[in-house]
Amino acid sequence: KIQMKSNFYISLLSLIATNSFSQNINWRSLKNEQKHIISLNTGLLYGTTIDLGYGHKLNTKLPMILNAEFSTSFGDTALDDFKTKIGAQAEVLKIGGFSTTLKAYGVFRRFENDNAQLLNFGSELSAVSGYYKSKWYVAGEFGFDKAIVTHIKHSDVLKNYYPGIKSGWYIPTGGNFFYGVQSGFALGRNDLNLRAGTMATQDFNSTPTLPFYFQIGINRKI
Repeated sequence: KIQMKSNFYISLLSLIATNSFSQNINWRSLKNEQKHIISLNTGLLYGTTIDLGYGHKLNTKLPMILNAEFSTSFGDTALDDFKTKIGAQAEVLKIGGFSTTLKAYGVFRRFENDNAQLLNFGSELSAVSGYYKSKWYVAGEFGFDKAIVTHIKHSDVLKNYYPGIKSGWYIPTGGNFFYGVQSGFALGRNDLNLRAGTMATQDFNSTPTLPFYFQIGINRKI
């Protein structure tokens, strides 16, 4: 029962605290002098979330942006569940108006309820490919969010029911695939973005309670 309880919380982290998604970038609307990108997004990702991100464009031959992002869910307790990401995205292929971007991030997330506090380190890898113009774009996306190692601290309430339950580090095998479409429209220095899709666990045998996601956001290019 104790091991089953720990596995349950690891699965819960995988299902609830994933996917804050990285910045949507329209490389064709991003001018050379615009080196900084501030993004604000909100949407439905296992619940209602809000994301704040910053991107810095590098002076490299391969178009590349370094990203740092913070996401949290709306709830009664501020910042009890959140996710941070640090990484980069690069445009690896451009043929006419068609473009493919690869993204890689290190992830730290926190989830807490009355029974336990979970701290997790993981990774997120994804690819976005589509057709881009200076004023708009439409693309498909496919990615994988992996929960690599998780620390579980059980509450006193739970210990009363399971006196032998142990807190500590666990190495889960769970992760979620996500795939969908995204689009955006440029308005001067601002880009409005939309994203929608679905999710499944890594064995494709199950889905979260809300197996879909929707996000709307804005990028400010400076």
